[in-house]
Order: sequence, then structure tokens, then C-alpha cells
Amino acid sequence: MARQQPPPWVHAAFLLCLLSLGGAIEIPMDLTQPPTITKQSVKDHIVDPRDNILIECEAKGNPAPSFHWTRNSRFFNIAKDPRVSMRRRSGTLVIDFRSGGRPEEYEGEYQCFARNKFGTALSNRIRLQVSKSPLWPKENLDPVVVQEGAPLTLQCNPPPGLPSPVIFWMSSSMEPITQDKRVSQGHNGDLYFSNVMLQDMQTDYSCNARFHFTHTIQQKNPFTLKVLTNHPYNDSSLRNHPDMYSARGVAERTPSFMYPQGTASSQMVLRGMDLLLECIASGVPTPDIAWYKKGGDLPSDKAKFENFNKALRITNVSEEDSGEYFCLASNKMGSTRHTISVRVKAAPYWLDEPKNLILAPGEDGRLVCRANGNPKPTVQWMVNGEPLQSAPPNPNREVAGDTIIFRDTQISSRAVYQCNTSNEHGYLLANAFVSVLDVPPRMLSPRNQLIRVILYNRTRLDCPFFGSPIPTLRWFKNGQGSNLDGGNYHVYENGSLEIKMIRKEDQGIYTCVATNILGKAENQVRLEVKDPTRIYRMPEDQVAKRGTTVQLECRVKHDPSLKLSISWLKDDGPLYISNRMKKEEDSLTIFGVAERDQGSYTCVASTELDQDLAKAYLTVLGRPDRPRDLELTDLAERSVRLTWIPGDDNNSPITDYVVQFEEDQFQPGVWHDHSKFPGSVNSAILQLSPYVNYQFRVIAVNEVGSSHPSLPSERYRTSGAPPESNPSDVKGEGTRKNNMEITWTPMNATSAFGPNLRYIVKWRRRETRDTWNNATVWGSRYVVGQTPVYVPYEIRVQAENDFGKGPEPETVIGYSGEDYPRAAPTEVKVRVLNSTAISLQWNRVYSDTVQGQLREYRAYYWRESSLLKNLWVSQKRQQASFPGDRPRGVVSRLFPYSNYKLEMVVVNGRGDGPRSETKEFTTPEGVPSAPRRFRVRQPNLQTINLEWDHPEHPNGILIGYTLKYVAFNGTKVGKQMAETFSPNQTKFTVQRADPVSRYRFTLSARTQVGSGEAVTEESPAPPNEATPTAAYTNNQADIATQGWFIGLMCAIALLVLILLIVCFIKRSRGGKYPVREKKDVPLGPEDPKEEDGSFDYSDEDNKPLQGSQTSLDGTIKQQESDDSLVDYGEGGEGQFNEDGSFIGQYTVKKDKEETEGNESSEATSPVNAIYSLA
Repeated sequence: MARQQPPPWVHAAFLLCLLSLGGAIEIPMDLTQPPTITKQSVKDHIVDPRDNILIECEAKGNPAPSFHWTRNSRFFNIAKDPRVSMRRRSGTLVIDFRSGGRPEEYEGEYQCFARNKFGTALSNRIRLQVSKSPLWPKENLDPVVVQEGAPLTLQCNPPPGLPSPVIFWMSSSMEPITQDKRVSQGHNGDLYFSNVMLQDMQTDYSCNARFHFTHTIQQKNPFTLKVLTNHPYNDSSLRNHPDMYSARGVAERTPSFMYPQGTASSQMVLRGMDLLLECIASGVPTPDIAWYKKGGDLPSDKAKFENFNKALRITNVSEEDSGEYFCLASNKMGSTRHTISVRVKAAPYWLDEPKNLILAPGEDGRLVCRANGNPKPTVQWMVNGEPLQSAPPNPNREVAGDTIIFRDTQISSRAVYQCNTSNEHGYLLANAFVSVLDVPPRMLSPRNQLIRVILYNRTRLDCPFFGSPIPTLRWFKNGQGSNLDGGNYHVYENGSLEIKMIRKEDQGIYTCVATNILGKAENQVRLEVKDPTRIYRMPEDQVAKRGTTVQLECRVKHDPSLKLSISWLKDDGPLYISNRMKKEEDSLTIFGVAERDQGSYTCVASTELDQDLAKAYLTVLGRPDRPRDLELTDLAERSVRLTWIPGDDNNSPITDYVVQFEEDQFQPGVWHDHSKFPGSVNSAILQLSPYVNYQFRVIAVNEVGSSHPSLPSERYRTSGAPPESNPSDVKGEGTRKNNMEITWTPMNATSAFGPNLRYIVKWRRRETRDTWNNATVWGSRYVVGQTPVYVPYEIRVQAENDFGKGPEPETVIGYSGEDYPRAAPTEVKVRVLNSTAISLQWNRVYSDTVQGQLREYRAYYWRESSLLKNLWVSQKRQQASFPGDRPRGVVSRLFPYSNYKLEMVVVNGRGDGPRSETKEFTTPEGVPSAPRRFRVRQPNLQTINLEWDHPEHPNGILIGYTLKYVAFNGTKVGKQMAETFSPNQTKFTVQRADPVSRYRFTLSARTQVGSGEAVTEESPAPPNEATPTAAYTNNQADIATQGWFIGLMCAIALLVLILLIVCFIKRSRGGKYPVREKKDVPLGPEDPKEEDGSFDYSDEDNKPLQGSQTSLDGTIKQQESDDSLVDYGEGGEGQFNEDGSFIGQYTVKKDKEETEGNESSEATSPVNAIYSLA
């Protein structure tokens, strides 16, 4: 991570701002003033012949100036040429060719004059030229014959264009010419070969010129090369040979210069331009070029090497860059040098450019025009466009070389002066007017501006003003009397106050006062100091695998009164936030990182006043790029060398290379792994098999994954040979009772070793040792027919091709097909072990009756019936297997108290044999399964109801049920209770000992054998564990016996009675009593209709009011939605009768309580009555 400095343009802009602060004070446009040129075309103005010509000249002045032009120093009468017009309120010329005409007719030197009654200003002399792109002369070029290793120059000689065209070399098929230190293009456009190689004949060479204005490219007829060589074939393997030239029979030689020629040359360059020095050398091997400066070092800040070190460029040349430079060309045969003497000349450049002079009547002043150059420029003064010598004499004006002195100026002295300084390399022309005015001070900016600045920054407060004589300006802070100048403050000529380092105490109101002999003017600026924006947690450099998620943090502290915006840059350009990215206030998250996400990420935290930058670099570990340029060398009968160029590892080192091959005979298009090599090698010897047409490719592997395969190499076929192995996995098995199928795994292409691969299959019966039967097969199977049932055979499979047979094969034992067994197990005996298992015993069958390989003995059994009357049973057959040749086994997982039947068979590979006689047996009584659908309900706080169904599998005669239950409250557990029931009882009610504890019930069924599987359920949780209203239930009994509670209830009852009387009176007088509509209350967990084990309050009078909750002390709190009186109705809405008395559930429920005799009820509670009337 790094805190990035502000971009250079910030400092440059500030420097330009400071430079402008010292400039001359401008006259407001509402005051009279001479003309000033504000815009003009460049001195060398080249135009496109296809467009209209535009020569710019704009000026300001009061009164507005008029314009006229000269062409080639003669008055240019615009009115006489219909193609030429001048823009309105401007001196810009427009030459229109839409109606015809040749642009070349208007070439020449133009100068613009802007005039009003106070003087005349001049533009530069603008040289108008029309762009030219002449055609290349047609020529027939003979082939260039050159000896291999000799130097060669292909000349371009492009047609002269304006401006000069851009030169580049291509083949006639528009393929760019590859350039390197051996072959490169010179600055003059020629193509230089330091030494010619045979491979240079593979293309032709055409010089191309691109012209800027016409956007056209012209192509010269191509050169073709004929290279004479001692090594007539082009072996690509020699290109990277360490001694390539001697391997090709090319004589080595010392370097010599092709350009510039000789040992010394000179070059002149103008100050401020770029100096380009070039040295191109020939030699074998290709020479290296190095650059030096005599008596000093190369200017490292301005010098850079180009064109494979053959060119040295020094930018923005100055006088100290003159001197002697030399280039050194060297190879192993020797070296040579060329010295270039550089002279730096200079067109005129300003030392002191004349500035507009504003004077009051009677004041003195001067215009200074100082310039330098090489040679020294001359200075010429003009006034209003005329030489100063021919102007009317002025006793108040004195010319002293490059200075004009004015004394006791008067109104009549107003004029525009021109200074023209020139030498043989160019000229400079500057306008400066002398204006004589009598103006009191005035402020030119809006009053009472607010300036906000950042703490510790440098800033300036502008106070543009004008007056003549030029006023003096002073600054004050917060009305204090001391003038601000010096120390941390600096006042510029134009009135701006610079504060070098802003502090908190610099905040306040600043007043600028301008004063001259005619009066004074003032203005105020309010300065606010803000805290800087700082990134205190910067993004950090990260390394991530492709496909992972990366988060870049950027946490910022800023002045809270400023609006903060955070943006991100990638590689110093705006970052497009795609759908894989998420930008948050303090971070940037990238999901599924890809290779294109790699780069620098800059967090830019900015306000309207400042910004802070922090940069981090994200490195993405990706799969490597594919290897390329596969090459086969060292070709041998059973091996080859494969060489490749590694691809980019994408920031994760390559660990392995996997070489794959493909052959086009057995499995064309299918690639197989051949070998694996470390990531540090790029060349390997591959061992090959005979008679395979190989093609190779390489895959690079790193920690992230595998690259795409390389492009395939060229093919290489090895010579044939007899097979060296035989097929594997040879088997002989019968598919029918009278055959045997011999199968094997066929050999692949790398083990075939020759054409027409086939297999010699041999077989014979093992016992008889007869002669071998044989057959030749091209596939991977052979079927032997008419075989006895399940007899062993000896089998051999041998590979053979056109070059011969493989080695002697191994003998494999196979068997012919099986038939169904002929006999069944005898003497089957059944012994009952328990209610769910039996033991079996039988006599084994003779081996000759199996007619195959004995797999297992198998028992088929089924449940015939249950000993319980009217109990339906499934008679689905089941089986138990006993692998191998054995005489006994156990059958388990039977149903107790049932009648079963059983049969036995013997099983081989073909299937089941005949069945034994059927055996019958009965399982004894067992324990029952668990009772079904055990349900626990709690209708109220006094009782718990239990219900259950009979077991699904009684497994005998039920004699009853056993219930065990225990009360618990948290970690406290009560004494366990037990109950027994008759087999027909499926309900039971438990009386609760207290309303708080829960109960755990365990129920099981019993037969004579014992208790079966038990089922356990728990009573529902009391309401206080789910809702706050349960607190009222828990404490209800205790509160009801408290004296204070009885007194409170009486007081509330009295209050309710008074309220009812008031309501009845109000109703009888015609008033309306608001009764809320009943709100729909969803069926909650306390609803008595739920059957999921929750509390079942059968007595509705014990329910608290809907919309109320019970506090811990037993009082009832009203919730947000209170129930109205309607909630007490049994089926309809509560009503008032005509005399105001209330008719509704309140009365009905009271009657109900009297008839049922229940104890205290919430429905009749005074508290509820109050809530009902609320």
C-alpha cells in the first residue's frame, strides 16, 4: 500500500497560478483602452487542402477594434475576393472553397492588424502552407543479391510531404517487419541489416509513408532479397544456437558504422528542441551500441535510448548539452567508435517581455524588451504597426536600445508599441500598449466572498482592483490596524494575498484596501479553515487466486462540514464498477477475481476542497498461459527431444509440465498423458514406442491450475517392431451352458508396435490336456461353442502384428457355462431360538449336481398367519442367504406369535436349483411394539388428559399397559408414579399437584413375556414460559388473598359504577358513547381448539383480556390495542338500549358466572370493566 502524492498537474497549476499573480494589472473593459491581440494562428500554419482555410485573429479593446490584413507585406483587400470573408466582431479570415478554387493560390505570409482610436496591435507573421502528400514515383526494383552475413541498407526515399510523413516497413501482405538489434529502421526511414541471414529471404520489404492531413498511406514497390549462402537449407534449430554464425559458415568480423559513416560528424540543434543522435553498425555477430559524452555524464533526467540502443534522444535541449558525444559499437571481434559534435543554437527567447503600461497624466514609465538567442537577436521597436523611426516625434519618449522611457506622459501619449526581436533561427513579436488614465480605485471582484481552505495548505485570497495612478493595496484581518505582509503572508502586485501555511488561527475576515490620490476602495473576504481529508486505513497490496474474493479497505477521516465522495481508480484510470464488484463507503469488494482485475487500485477520497489518495496493488494468481513454439529435435528410433517456450506464469510459478501425445491410428483425436517434467525445464527427451505416428502438446501447471494445451507439434512416426507384450485381463467365462467366452483388454497404440495388430487365441480342456485349439482375432473377444457344462479350460492370448509375434503368453484358467443345479438340500431341520429367530440345518448337495460354481444356499420363507385372531398379515416371500458350501445358518428378524413356512435351494452362477420340501414352524409370543399416537392434552391447570392407540404389532396377547410419570420444575424432579391399565383402556386423566410443574409420561404395552418398547411424552409448558400473561396465573391465588388487593378492587368497582352512571346520563341526554369495533385476534397458542399439547383453558373466565399483559406483581397492564365492550359479546356486537342501559356480554357473562358458580373471574373484574369502557 502507498499514500499517493497528488498528480504533477496540481503542482504545475499552482506554479502557473503564482506566476500569474505577478502579471500586469488589466484595465476593466468598461474603460477606454488600446487593442490587445487575444488569439491568433500559429506562425507555421499548415492546412488541409480538403477543408476551408481558417486564419485566426481576435482582439479586445474599447472601443472595439477594427481589423485588416496584409499578405506578403502588402495590404490584403478582402472585399475583392469573393472566397474570403472575415468573421463578425473578429479578424479571423475564412477562405471558402466550396464553389471551387485552389488552396495553393492562397499560400503566403499573413499578418493581422487590430486598430481603434488609441492604437494598433499586430499579430505574428503567419506563414500559410497547404499540406502536400505527393505520390511515390513508380519504379521497378530488381532483387537485391547479398551474401549471408553481409550488411545491407534498403533505402526508402519517401516523396517530400508537408508535414513530413511517418515511415514504417511492412511486407507486401501488410505484415509488419519484425525489428531487433540486427534489423531496424533508421530515423531517415531506411531499413538497416547489421548482417543478413538466410531467413531474411522469407518475406519482402516495402516502405510505407503515412501522411497526417490526408490520412493516406502510400506504399513503395517491395524489395525482394536473394541471399547467397554456404549453408543452403534453413534449419530453424540453429536460430538459438550459441554459435549460430559459425554453425552456418558465416565469417565473423569487427563492427563498422553504416550510419553515420566515418569516424566523426557534427549536428546542430535549437534550444528547447529534442536532440536525436543515431549510430547504426554492421558486424558479425551483431554489435551492441553504447553511448557516452566526452568530459561528463549523459543527462539522466533528459536522456533516453531508442531503437535497441541505436539512438540517443535528449529532450528540451539547453546550451549545456552541447559538446562531443560518441557511440561505441562492439562485438566479440572488436569495437569501433563514432564521435558526434553537437552545437546548440537558439531562436530568440524572452528574458523580459514588454508589458502593458498604465500611467496617470504626468507619470513616468518604461517599456522593456529583452531577449536572448544564438546568435544574439536584434531588437526593432514599432508603434501602432509602423517603425518607430518614421513615427511623429514625441518629446516625452526616449528610446535606449531595448528600453523605451516615458516622462511626464499625457493623454496624447496613448499607443500600442511592438517589439520585434529576431535572428537567423526565428523571431519574437510582442505588443504592449501605453494607456494614460485618471481613475479612482475600484474593486473588480464580488463583495464579501467566502473562501474555504484546508488546514496547513498554501492558499491565496484574491482582491482584483484597478485605478490610475496604480493604487497601493493593504490587507487587514478582523479589522485590526496592522498591514498583513511578511512572515506567513505575501501580497502580490495584482492584489492577491498569499498565506503560505494555513493554521486554525488564520480563520477570520480579511479586508483589502486600495488607495491612490483620487480615493480608496475596499472589499472583504471571509476565510474558513477546514480539516484535511485523510485516509487513515489504506488499501493493502494483496495476492489472490483467480475466482476468490478480495476486499480493499479505504477508511477516511474528513471535515464533517464538507461532503465526502470516494471513488476508485484502476491503473490510474477510472474504475468501472461491474456486477462482480461492490463499492461501499469504506471498502471495495471484488468477487470472483479474474486475471483482468490485476493492477493498481487507488482510493480517491475527495471533498470540494481537497483529496487524499492511497494505492494498493492486486496481484492475481492465474493459471499459466499455454506453452508455445513446440519443436522436435534429436529424432531417434525410440526417442525424440521436445522443446517449448514457456508461457506467462501469471504470478504463480510453474511447478510442472505435462506432455501429452495423440496418435492417428487407434484413437485419433484422443490425447494421453506421456510424461511429467519439473517447471524449471523447457526441453526433454521423450521415450517412444514403435510404429506410432506421434503428435505432442504441453500443458503447464502451477498452484492455481493447468494452462490450456499448447498447439500440437508436428507429427513424428517411429519404425515398427514385433509386440513386446500381450493383452491383459484375459478371462474365460460362459454366457450359456454350452459355451465359453474368452475376453481381454485390447492393447493400445503405444503397445501395438506395428500394423495389423491381431490376437492368437488358444484353448484346451484342463483335464484332458488335448492339443491346443487356436483362432486369430482382431477384436477383444472370442466365443468357444459346444462345450460341456462347467469344465475348466486353459487359455492363452498372444499379440501379433506384421513384424512378428509377441512373447509367449501366460496360461489362464477359464470355465465353460453353468447350468441350473439339479438337487435340493435335504434333511432340512428348523429349531426355534426365540420369538424372532430360528436356526436351520441341512445336508449339502453333491458337487456334481451343482453344475457350476456354488454361490450360496438360500432359504425362502413367508409369514403364513398370526396366532392372534382377525389380525391381517403380509405373506410376502423373504429370503436369507448363506454364502459358500456350508450346512447351517440362522434366520432372524421374524415376527413373534406367527406361523411361518420355509423352503431351501442351492444357488450357482446360473440361478436357483429345485426347492426342498416345505417346513412349517411357529414363533413364540414376544413383547409388543410401542403404543401408537400417544397424546398428552392439558385442558386446564388442574388436569392432564392422556390418550393412546393399541400397538401396531402386539406380538402376542396384550395383558395391559404400564404408565410411569414424574413431575419436574426446572432441575427439580418429583417422585415417580406408576399406573397399570387393562388391555382395553386407552385413556387416563392425571390430577395435577400444582399448576406450575410439568410432567413426563412413559407408556408401554405388556404381554405375558414382558413390557415392550416404551413411548415418552411431556406435558406442555405453562404459559409463563411463553408469554408474560402467565405471571398473572402463577400469582393469582396469592394476590387474591391479599387485603390491599381486595381494597383496591373495591375502589375500582366504585369508580366503575360512577363512570357507568355518568355514561348513562350522557346517553339519555342524546350524547354518543364511543364503542370500538372488535378487532380480529388471530388464533394464538393459548386457543383451546389447538391440539398440539398447549394449555387448554376450558373455563374462558380464567383467561386474561386480549390486549392486556400481566406484570410481575399480578396487576394487569393495558397494551396498545385495547378491547372494546364488544369483546364481551358471545356472538354479536354489544349494544345500548333506548334508555342508555348496556346490553352485551358483560351482562350475559355475569349471569353465566352465577349459574356456573365459578370463583373470581376476570370478566367481572372492575379492572376489566374499566378497560372495556376505555
